Amino acid sequence: MRSSRWFVAPLLLSVHALAGSSAPPNRGEATYKQLELFARVLSYVENNYVEPVDEQQLMYGAIKGMLDTLDPHTLFMPPDQFKEMKIDTSGEFGGLGIEVAKKNDQLVVVTPIEDTPAWRAGVKAGDQVLRIDDELTRNMDLSRAIQKMRGPAGKRVLLTIMREGFAQPREFAIIRDHIRIASVEGALFGGIGHVKVKNFQERTDLSLYKELERLRGLNGGKELRGLVLDLRNNPGGLLDQAVAVSDRFLPGNLGIVSTRGRPGSPPNEERSKERDTERAYPIVVLVNAGSASASEIVAGALQDNQRAVVLGVPTFGKGSVQTVIEMEDGSGLKLTIARYYTPKGRSIQEKGIAPDFVVGEEEGTVKAKGDQLREKDLKRHFRNESDSSEIEVKPSLPANLKPWDVAEKLSDYQLKVALEYLNGLPPNAPGRSAASARPN
Repeated sequence: MRSSRWFVAPLLLSVHALAGSSAPPNRGEATYKQLELFARVLSYVENNYVEPVDEQQLMYGAIKGMLDTLDPHTLFMPPDQFKEMKIDTSGEFGGLGIEVAKKNDQLVVVTPIEDTPAWRAGVKAGDQVLRIDDELTRNMDLSRAIQKMRGPAGKRVLLTIMREGFAQPREFAIIRDHIRIASVEGALFGGIGHVKVKNFQERTDLSLYKELERLRGLNGGKELRGLVLDLRNNPGGLLDQAVAVSDRFLPGNLGIVSTRGRPGSPPNEERSKERDTERAYPIVVLVNAGSASASEIVAGALQDNQRAVVLGVPTFGKGSVQTVIEMEDGSGLKLTIARYYTPKGRSIQEKGIAPDFVVGEEEGTVKAKGDQLREKDLKRHFRNESDSSEIEVKPSLPANLKPWDVAEKLSDYQLKVALEYLNGLPPNAPGRSAASARPN
């Protein structure tokens, strides 16, 4: 089977390899009877329906209905939608700039991407999108919703949004733009770097390397005293880039992530390599409910290997791996094929990554509103096979936290705490000393 790329967990495969594979030799007669039933129904519709039918749309609808019985991350993409998905991984597309998901048959904003039309218009995480232009979104297919919001730059899209605190829905008129997502951005705070990774797209690891080099230049060519790796509201992306980013901070031959498919299939493990490894300065990884999939892989790898402490609130909880198969007509099938596990064998499915220090968006609180969409809120999601209990969420600040004038004026409370924590560590503290402060 010829493969070309793992995406957000996906791997792009050639349909010819699948078409050439032999079918299982002992399929039950029941399967063929069901296929006969399908063919008969299709024949009745084609020959007797009151109006002429589009055969391709009938087949696409049948495939979609079949996949709708599986988990929420398995789906069929017609050619135009599959093309859009491939564009996503390049970091450039025409649209509004929001990540959306379905919750109780309602379209909900996971996060607006910074400095995009939706972000500038004031769209916020947790917003319920009731209409896109003149079409209701209730029971609308997620791929259909994404398709309606994307398109040529310069065209207006009207979103009808309901938000906690709104007396009634409000309309947001947003002009599409050509979205170019810079996946990595950074800043320097008194010798401590802050690098925000927005998603894992092509060349994210290279962008991270260049940003770290830029920060060292701003620091007078000296090594950083510490790093805040910000994965908040990062919905994931290319799995190989998540592995590469993790590898950048880990010495050689440490586990990063393992995947397991059907029972009996051999597990696959990604391990770090002894090359291009950053110096062992202390690291804090910032996460929240919008940190999903590939973001959780990075957070889990650095946490399990005691290379960093994780600070924030529990993550989204997507612990499954998808492969994307391109069909001959240009359509695509995204199919869940495995679960992934952190180096210590933890499944984060449903549960997410539990921070070492639980810090909400505001001082003294932990943001855990009902409108924070997580994996466990999605219909037909997989259960955590080992433990489906809720993560206990109680505020917990690092013991060495002291006010720091460089971070004092920041409105971002979680970032402020992370910077003050790193600043309070002993001079020249090795990277693992930060992890040693983790609570038991």
